[in-house]
Amino acid sequence: MAEDVKSFGDLKSTLIKAKPQTPTSEASAPGEAKRDKQGRAYATGRRKDAVARVWIKPGKGTITVNGKDEKTYFARPVLRMIVRQPLIAAGRDGQFDVVVTVNGGGLSGQAGAVRHGISRALVNYEPTLRAALKPGGFLTRDPRSVERKKYGKPKARKSFQFSKR
Repeated sequence: MAEDVKSFGDLKSTLIKAKPQTPTSEASAPGEAKRDKQGRAYATGRRKDAVARVWIKPGKGTITVNGKDEKTYFARPVLRMIVRQPLIAAGRDGQFDVVVTVNGGGLSGQAGAVRHGISRALVNYEPTLRAALKPGGFLTRDPRSVERKKYGKPKARKSFQFSKR
């Protein structure tokens, strides 16, 4: 940059000449698939106080949660819908067998944890699916959790009834 630079446009053009651009295909290339010796992909999903350990492998599309069938463990249809969302978004519903061990929290938090774990396991199995799952927010851990109870209050924010007299 020995020449005189008089504007930001000139500075930008001299910087571009000095530093060659890297091709975008290398930067956006997906990573390697992470599978174990049995051909399974593993991931951990979290939501509220629930933690789900998820293994996926090619199969008939069965989902087993803590040794029980998905319909037995998650009795409400809404929870089953939440669990299957990443598979449907990736277009892989019915192609993978999913084995999950989940503990902590309630059923809603556990369903969210399983959804997060399945999403991450799908990306570990097939990195190209990241583009389909990321816009739906399936790879983002939901940071919301229960607010702690404060002293002098019956709950986190609720106050006792106020009386002037």
